[in-house]
Amino acid sequence: MKSHRKELTFTTPARRAYLNITPQVEEAVRASGVKEGLCLVNAMHITASVFINDDERGLHGDFERWLERLAPEKPYEQYAHNGAEDNADAHLKRQVMGREVTVAITGGRLDFGPWEQIFYGEFDGRRPKRALIKIIGE
Repeated sequence: MKSHRKELTFTTPARRAYLNITPQVEEAVRASGVKEGLCLVNAMHITASVFINDDERGLHGDFERWLERLAPEKPYEQYAHNGAEDNADAHLKRQVMGREVTVAITGGRLDFGPWEQIFYGEFDGRRPKRALIKIIGE
């Protein structure tokens, strides 16, 4: 069985962002040489997410509005976590959007359904953050 590991690093200029990382994951699959297996992609920070959805700007705006209603950034003092940091909302947003995705690899390619893409969701940006790609298979 083959195993391949790659880290991606992101520094978003804004506090929150949604980045389509599908091309980077596809490149890692090609580099791995795995033809049949699994690809795990996970956020390595507790205020970021990796998820699968459609790459459509309106939908990303809907995510932003929905998450901000569920866990508004301000007022900061509404959260017991906030003190030295002001990112309690980012922890909650990550909990909703999820930590990781696993995608089958078939014929050396990610085995997606229609419109599926992999996204890195940042909820407390403006500093370097990482995502891990781990590929196993034959």
